[in-house]
Amino acid sequence: MSRPPRARPLHALRSGVAAVLVGVVATAAAWYRLGPLTRATVWAEDGGPFFRDRLAAGVDGSLLRPYAGYLHLLPRLVVDLGFARPIEQYAVTIAGACCVVVGVVAGAVFVLARDLVPSWPLRLVLAAVPVTVPVVPYEISGNAANLHWFMLVLVPWLFAARVRTWWAAGSIAVLALVAVLTEPQTLLFAPLLLVAWWGRARVAGLRALPVTLAVVVAGAAQVVTALTTERASRPGHPTVGDVGRGYLLQPLAGAWTRHVGTVAAAVDRHGAVVVLLPVVVVLALVAAALVVGGWRARAQVLALAAGSVVVWTAALVANASADGGWGEQPVAAFVGAPPTRYAAASAMLLTAAVVLAASVLVDRRTWVRGEASRPAAVALGALGWAAVAVVVAAAVLAAAPGVTQRSGGPAWRPQVESQVPGCRTDPSGVVHAKTAPWGTTIPCGLVLGDR
Repeated sequence: MSRPPRARPLHALRSGVAAVLVGVVATAAAWYRLGPLTRATVWAEDGGPFFRDRLAAGVDGSLLRPYAGYLHLLPRLVVDLGFARPIEQYAVTIAGACCVVVGVVAGAVFVLARDLVPSWPLRLVLAAVPVTVPVVPYEISGNAANLHWFMLVLVPWLFAARVRTWWAAGSIAVLALVAVLTEPQTLLFAPLLLVAWWGRARVAGLRALPVTLAVVVAGAAQVVTALTTERASRPGHPTVGDVGRGYLLQPLAGAWTRHVGTVAAAVDRHGAVVVLLPVVVVLALVAAALVVGGWRARAQVLALAAGSVVVWTAALVANASADGGWGEQPVAAFVGAPPTRYAAASAMLLTAAVVLAASVLVDRRTWVRGEASRPAAVALGALGWAAVAVVVAAAVLAAAPGVTQRSGGPAWRPQVESQVPGCRTDPSGVVHAKTAPWGTTIPCGLVLGDR
């Protein structure tokens, strides 16, 4: 049944307010999980190529400059914001802006998943995935260099969105344009655009046109960049064991604990059942959702679950440094190993697939239109609630700030402020500031600012 015209503005207002509230809470949670020293430390490319390119070329010259073989629109925009504020606040500005981006992702997912996940508590769990997955803060949260991973969580919902107004269609197209111009792997989810087009009235179906055009234009820009720009990273040649065992010890483990090395220790002591049992449960959950869910839910669950594996595999194929040699070494070699950034996006996609599949199984609409017996409905519903409980428990246990790649510093602001006297002596000079794990050179003019 279609919604009465007069009810639509009120519904849109409620959705907008809900999205903002979810976004604000998610932003605050992402900020809190980083911890004070992590927030105060500049990470990798944020003080390296992105910083140097912004210094050398300004906004216009750096925004669409390729790096590592592809475009990084969103990180470049965040770095521009860092330059717009006092340079001694660069680290916290970047961290804060990145947390806001994650909040936007959470708010957008909360709204866009409404048709498939009508229960708002379950939708809240789904929207919180980019913030609450245990391994996220270790490296990819709170820095521009790793913002692109969060786009992989957002685009499945953008591409498959079936919107009711042209304003919403335009907003989704803008988000999709930014996402694809930030991460080329988002194109792996392009088949979901068919969901937005399929089975709709002509005018309503045309509202999928803006996001489709945005994906085509941005995707073409990424493809051309990849074909014409040399990558410094060597491609990898992972074995099946590297991909499979690595997936179990990194993304799968990282979906429920930040201490992935303890999972390797458990496997070493108790055998493969430690990771194979969760795999069986996840497969059963996803398979059940694919059987009983509606066709749109099936497409989305499949995209998220398969995307988790494909993104992990693609990372190992594209980057030799991403392959930890999981297939060639005994499990004991990975006891105490930290999580890898390549596992974080895969873990988020896997968790999102689990939550969505669980919501299908506990949704009363699934059983009203289905032909399953009541015992089967009760059993599958229980499986769904159990899966949600595990996801929530993992999030709660990992909620407090923990060890990250930046938790040892060095803090940015004290270094910059200590250079002010020297820069006043020689305003045309430069100073050096340490970052994690590199360092950067800052012109004294930038250090002095309005001092």
